[in-house]
Amino acid sequence: MSSGKILVAQGGGPTAVINQSLVGVVLEARRFRDVRLVYGARHGVRGIVDEDFVDLTQETSHNLEQVANTPSSALGSTRDKPDLKYCQEIFKVLQAHEIEHFFYIGGNDSSDTVRIVSEQAIKAGYPLRAIHIPKTIDNDLVGSDHTPGFPSAARFVAQAFAGANLDNAALPGVYVGVVMGRHAGFLTAASALGKKFPDDGPHLIYLPERVFDIGQFLRDVKTMYERHGRCVIAVSEGIHDASGTPIVVQLAKAVEHDAHGNVQLSGNGALADLLCEEIKSKLKIKRVRGDTFGYLQRSFIGCVSDVDQREAREVGEKAVQFAMWGKSDGSVAIKRTGFYSVDYELLPLAAVAGKTRTMDDEFITAEGTDVTDAFRMYLRPLLGSRMPDAYRLRPAPVPKVLRTP
Repeated sequence: MSSGKILVAQGGGPTAVINQSLVGVVLEARRFRDVRLVYGARHGVRGIVDEDFVDLTQETSHNLEQVANTPSSALGSTRDKPDLKYCQEIFKVLQAHEIEHFFYIGGNDSSDTVRIVSEQAIKAGYPLRAIHIPKTIDNDLVGSDHTPGFPSAARFVAQAFAGANLDNAALPGVYVGVVMGRHAGFLTAASALGKKFPDDGPHLIYLPERVFDIGQFLRDVKTMYERHGRCVIAVSEGIHDASGTPIVVQLAKAVEHDAHGNVQLSGNGALADLLCEEIKSKLKIKRVRGDTFGYLQRSFIGCVSDVDQREAREVGEKAVQFAMWGKSDGSVAIKRTGFYSVDYELLPLAAVAGKTRTMDDEFITAEGTDVTDAFRMYLRPLLGSRMPDAYRLRPAPVPKVLRTP
């Protein structure tokens, strides 16, 4: 006899729409007669190991809908990266609570966690259905056209660069904006969607899919500055040299490392400051400014794509349907159909877990400092409706009286 218990958790970096997926799971699960209790684990897999659960069955539908429209992870998240032993502890807790359906909303690491837990259940002969629900602003999950969370973050980046470009046009100089993305440049590339006129910034875009050379970078900046009298630059935090060494390591005297031993790329302004200093000292340009978008991109409450909201809800709903009606564990994937519509598939966990998607070559120009129209066509439908536009005056010059041409 089935226990009728399911568990849902959220892992990794929060997004603007991750709660849509959570609420999609809860509301869809409550439609099934065999579901008796819907538990949520607080702070991801850490909450599972600590048996820190909340009963989401008791939430009202109205409050769930309010939470769905609120960015960040309502259950809390974690950066724990479970190994085999950790996943065995997760499985023990699931067994103890007689949980038969496990849904984990997250990125690459989360999909790998679901894979290991699924394998442990199979070995033990325990009837667990384990489903990975995608989310990541990096858009780097293989097998999906795109991942929930990315479109809203991309919308933020596009609008932020549109604003930075207007500022830079009013007070010309060089502006450097550093965007999240350790291995994949999708989010940095989204800056191109903020352009309206041919001479708008960003004039240069640097992605981790291409080798970054500081000498060539300075030559590119000099060329654009001489051409436009200003230069707006979008840079991925993950840019690296030919050996794969992050540029921030090359330029900085000391670097921080995260809990997994990776060079700390987000949460500090080191790369922007270092690149600005290179421009000032080598090119002798006085007005040089830099920003690090950092965590602003992930859960910005005033800049959410309605397309992203809808699809994030649907991947949660489809996860429950795949679990209840299907016979396989897996990872939910978004597949694009037609000019713009989507369908959903359940991919084998092994096809997604531990893998990283990067930008397609067709999305990046031959020079490696801009994106192609193919990328613009790919991204534009994801940004949602009512994207703001920037306009210009059409000045009619008045003839000079005191000064002759």
